[in-house]
Amino acid sequence: MPSMTIDGLCVEATDTYDVINPATTDVFAQAPQATEDQLDAAVAAAQRAFLTWRETDVAVRREVMVACAVRMRAHADELIDWLVREQGKPFVVAQGEVMGSARWMEFTAGLPLPGEVVEVDGVKVGEVRRKPYGVVGAIVPWNYPLISAVWKIAPALLTGNTVVLKPSPFTPLATLRLGELLLDLLPPGVLNIISATDDLAPAMTAHSGIRKLTFTGSTATGKKVFAAAAEHIKGVTLELGGNDPAIVLADVDVADTAQKIFAAAFANSGQVCSAIKRVYVHADIHDALVVELASLAGKAVIGSGLDETVTVGPLSTQAQFDKVLDLMNDAAEQGGVFAAGAPEAVDRPGYFIAPAIITGLPDTARLVTEEQFGPALPILSFTHIDEVVSRANDTPYGLSASVWSIDIEAAVSVASRIDAGTVWVNQHMKPRPQLPTAGVKASGVGAENGAWGLESFLQIQTIAVA
Repeated sequence: MPSMTIDGLCVEATDTYDVINPATTDVFAQAPQATEDQLDAAVAAAQRAFLTWRETDVAVRREVMVACAVRMRAHADELIDWLVREQGKPFVVAQGEVMGSARWMEFTAGLPLPGEVVEVDGVKVGEVRRKPYGVVGAIVPWNYPLISAVWKIAPALLTGNTVVLKPSPFTPLATLRLGELLLDLLPPGVLNIISATDDLAPAMTAHSGIRKLTFTGSTATGKKVFAAAAEHIKGVTLELGGNDPAIVLADVDVADTAQKIFAAAFANSGQVCSAIKRVYVHADIHDALVVELASLAGKAVIGSGLDETVTVGPLSTQAQFDKVLDLMNDAAEQGGVFAAGAPEAVDRPGYFIAPAIITGLPDTARLVTEEQFGPALPILSFTHIDEVVSRANDTPYGLSASVWSIDIEAAVSVASRIDAGTVWVNQHMKPRPQLPTAGVKASGVGAENGAWGLESFLQIQTIAVA
């Protein structure tokens, strides 16, 4: 089993905890259970390494990051295997995550570091520089553990910070293995990866040696991270939950749009923060779109991600499996009609639920108002733009959304009225390393990716000149 990485060494732990394969519900591995002393050791190593890493020429830091990307590609097969076994996602989705992680690392390595000279009436009065925080504490989720880690590691390293990272206890193995693979490429202490159950998270977020926290996960946990950061006035980036709407106007190609919406709603069994969670369809095409989506749901191949023909894997945890079934049963009680799927588990071992398309729900149904994070998609009808914009915005979340129309100008006009950090037009869940990912309202604080995300790992220093 992969080990933790602390101060440039592979480190074991006295205790371990079980890691479950969600496609079988069997324990298939043990992960190290870090102690608070090991957390302290990781932070201390990162503090020591920071003193030299921040002074390392940025060109060297870029070269190291590119080498990290090359190493990830060289070991893609084993990283994919760990991801499929611990998270449950289909092989092709795991493959995309690993290759995307390498691509993100390379792209970030090439970003320019910001800095400005300030002049008044042609006379230099100062410089605005960007300085690294120091030790970055990174906590990543179980749905996309590897690429979520790279979204934090890459900008931290380029900007001269050092990292202590904790993966989710449900999916620690691919991330631990990443730490082992990069061990000889990075100076000791620059990247430390520890694993533990969530009992260790409060000690990590409250640790006085960590100067910035970056967290991806649920809004409920994000609030705790935010509160912990206040004690020592840490920098904070939070990428949290969403209840992401898609608005489909009447002029779309129904079959083509259905395929794209289905892919963006059911990718990774719906376990994506920015996946489509509810669809508002113009009344003129509502029934036709439901038929197309139901047909696609019926064609899904359900099973273990190790089978490369599988398109829908299991839910990743027992808790998420139970939550989605509860929401689906509530939808049935609220009068929801299942055009595809049913409020029940698939009759096989593992946390499997078949993709479900549900119509006829009121806007107050829990499946509409809550983030389901699973393969159950409510379809709702609308007739007027003002009405649907108001309904789409009637949520505490604001992570992402999409608008679908042949008329791009009309779609962009609607998109500009949606309260979300990212609004896609005629696509959904298409992140790019060039563009920032940011949530509004209860979906987050700050940004990740691109030049905007890079700046979140830097503090402003003004040098005024007489």
